[in-house]
Amino acid sequence: MAGDNHGDKTQEEPQAQEDLGQQQAAQDKPQVSGKDWGKAVAERDEKIAALEAQVAEAAKNAEAAERLRGEIAELKAQGESDRIDFRLQLAGVRNVKAARAILADHGGDVDALKEAEPWLFADVPARQQGGKTGLPNAGTSTDAGKTMKRWRRLAGLDDSNDNA
Repeated sequence: MAGDNHGDKTQEEPQAQEDLGQQQAAQDKPQVSGKDWGKAVAERDEKIAALEAQVAEAAKNAEAAERLRGEIAELKAQGESDRIDFRLQLAGVRNVKAARAILADHGGDVDALKEAEPWLFADVPARQQGGKTGLPNAGTSTDAGKTMKRWRRLAGLDDSNDNA
């Protein structure tokens, strides 16, 4: 009989554990009577709606953040492209588009490109510090009277007629 008693204990233990689990589940769930059932369902639905709104807001924020990251990456790429164009122009490149096409072959180094492909660069940088303004140089003589005297002398005319 002692053996039977032992056999009963093993059958009673799973039953006891199941009863304990049901009691804990019953404690976790609020006791709802027939009247409060509608109220409990409405509260649950409100909580679900609030959580769905939070999820939607988080998704919007994630989309906005991703869009902004894309714009930032685009602006950084444009800035780097402009920086390369500027360096090429300062180096005196004749054709920026052509230089950009083969710049990667030289590791992005403008000086290495200039050394390897000198035909692509002008002897003088594109922007010089001085230049023609269309006005006569300050150091040269452009006296119209002096020029006329010279031509009269070459023609054999008398310079005394200038004042008459």
